[in-house]
Amino acid sequence: MKVIKLIGKGLSFVGVFLLIAIITLYCSLLLICYGPSTKARNLFVTTFLETGALKFMVKLVMTDAKVQEVVNSNSLKAMDTEVDTDLINVNSEKKDIEVVEISGSNYKATLLIVPDPTKIKVATTYPFGEYGKDLETIVKENDAIGGINGGIYVSSGNKGGYPMGVVVSKGEIVWNGDNGVGYHLIGFDENNILRIIDISGMSKSQIEKLIADEHIRDAVTFQEEASDANNHFVKLIINGERRESNGLGSGANPRTAIGQRKDGTVLLLVTDGRGASGHLGATANDLMDIMEEYGAVNAANVDGGSSTTMYYDNKYLQTSVTLYYSNSSWRLPEAFVITK
Repeated sequence: MKVIKLIGKGLSFVGVFLLIAIITLYCSLLLICYGPSTKARNLFVTTFLETGALKFMVKLVMTDAKVQEVVNSNSLKAMDTEVDTDLINVNSEKKDIEVVEISGSNYKATLLIVPDPTKIKVATTYPFGEYGKDLETIVKENDAIGGINGGIYVSSGNKGGYPMGVVVSKGEIVWNGDNGVGYHLIGFDENNILRIIDISGMSKSQIEKLIADEHIRDAVTFQEEASDANNHFVKLIINGERRESNGLGSGANPRTAIGQRKDGTVLLLVTDGRGASGHLGATANDLMDIMEEYGAVNAANVDGGSSTTMYYDNKYLQTSVTLYYSNSSWRLPEAFVITK
């Protein structure tokens, strides 16, 4: 009987502890969302809405209408401008790749400055199957020296086997799937100029014609879509013009972005977040700040969240924020790589 009583007391203690923890958490959420700091509320709402598993926390304390109000006041304005290829003049002079560490208020970032754009390719796991591969494997199997994740894909269960949208590698279309809302093609043409093209609403045959007409050699797809359920964005800087934003522009999360200077130099950027090193992550405005500072004429966001990763010179410079993949990356069907 004594043992049973002890177990009962122990379970009662655990139950009370959990109840106190839940009440404390709920009160904290209420304080964040209805307290004196509008910035804290906006950051909390937009950041959690961009996660796959924690969106529900916002809805616990805020109505759909209030959530949408916050999203609308912290979003990017539409940008229809297309890349002017005449603004990019690729310099044939070869220089070493530079690694730059960057610190922001809510993030740490790593920037790879690659002077030779011909070295940037899209590597894939084609023929695609149920499971993709981690970034290190993709880099090594393609005799490359580094790479970043990039492109929207089926990420559920961390299988990562199948891309979404369109993937072009070495001038060949290796995937031309259903064209989702706000899809953009991001990659390089045969003149080694970074292209950021809105393909939303196009049929598969129209996309094939576009890729042929524009001589696209390597590209992935990412999504431009904002609502209370999602917040993807693509264009950051086009023809030297920064995209206009409301408030933060987006939530704070791990991010992966790509940019190009007027001499053709490619900028590969990743940031941490979601608690990694105590950081929430980077907002859209943070990405634009960095790309502007380092001279990008054109720049795009190409992915984010748990997929964000960078591998270079035989080591991960940025790994997944998921604890059980903290020394690797999520499985991917494709990636931007830097060839030797």
